[in-house]
Amino acid sequence: MSTFRALRIDKAETGQTISAVDFNEADLMDGDVVVRVSHSTVNYKDGLAITGKSPVVRRFPMIPGIDFAGRVIASTSDEFAEGDQVVLNGWGVGETHLGGYAEVARVKSDWLVPLPANMTPAEAMAIGTAGYTAMLCLMALERHGVTPERGPVLVTGASGGVGSVAVALLGGLGYEVVASTGRPEEADYLRGLGASSIMPREELAAPGKPLQKERFAGVIDSVGSVPLANAIAQTMSGGAVAACGLAAGMDLPTSVAPFILRGVSLLGVNSVTVPKPIRIEAWSRLARDLDREKLKAMTETVGFDDIIPTAEAILEGKIRGRVVVEI
Repeated sequence: MSTFRALRIDKAETGQTISAVDFNEADLMDGDVVVRVSHSTVNYKDGLAITGKSPVVRRFPMIPGIDFAGRVIASTSDEFAEGDQVVLNGWGVGETHLGGYAEVARVKSDWLVPLPANMTPAEAMAIGTAGYTAMLCLMALERHGVTPERGPVLVTGASGGVGSVAVALLGGLGYEVVASTGRPEEADYLRGLGASSIMPREELAAPGKPLQKERFAGVIDSVGSVPLANAIAQTMSGGAVAACGLAAGMDLPTSVAPFILRGVSLLGVNSVTVPKPIRIEAWSRLARDLDREKLKAMTETVGFDDIIPTAEAILEGKIRGRVVVEI
């Protein structure tokens, strides 16, 4: 198709604007693979990009959408051929490279991974960058030796995208999961995903001592700031915290005490520029370890015209779990 439907962000004197447009394929950026996008998703970062509440977009005009799944329609790469089903997340797509909220995307083959054989494109985007990040966090904890036998694992922001998938993954693998959420009405939802107990967000919200009662063998945190500091302070000796988000802020008001007195490890998880072998391993693990019924329970599906209001809602904390966008 020479033109196709896309969302486009433009820079104006008063800020950025966003609208649905007919985009010309000739104006796509460089890449050796062209993909007919069938599905995308709305992640927290997409909400920031679309609303302009954080400087996520660093090139204008920009097609947002940090991930997508679809079928290859043209390729000059030896890695992918026409008809292959693929998944992409990260690598600046939707930030510095035209992204997934469009019917067609042209990208570099090294950014793509094959869609797992037993996974549909819709399921891949139900997982999306948020769920993929949750798996990277789990893999980081595993590499540090955090096993179900070591003790409970805390998941902050548990009702969100990263949190929901993390709860489902951990619960399915036999971990005792403590789900922290500011939405008490989601307790049954979280228990259904695999949470053993629910922690009100307020328990982590106020500044606390650098060392508190040891409660958790591991933590998956998508929140940052004071809640992350309190989670670190409550991590057991030799435990680990996988940090991947900043919903509460980018600051970290803590001290060296948990690290030098308890040997706690803070594991930073970056989902954007991950080496391909680890990306393939993560997607293979998601295909194997994530219960599809639980994935379905945390997912809603919207159309192309619903992307903007959904992006606004995710920043307002009104979205539970995952959102698939049918392109």
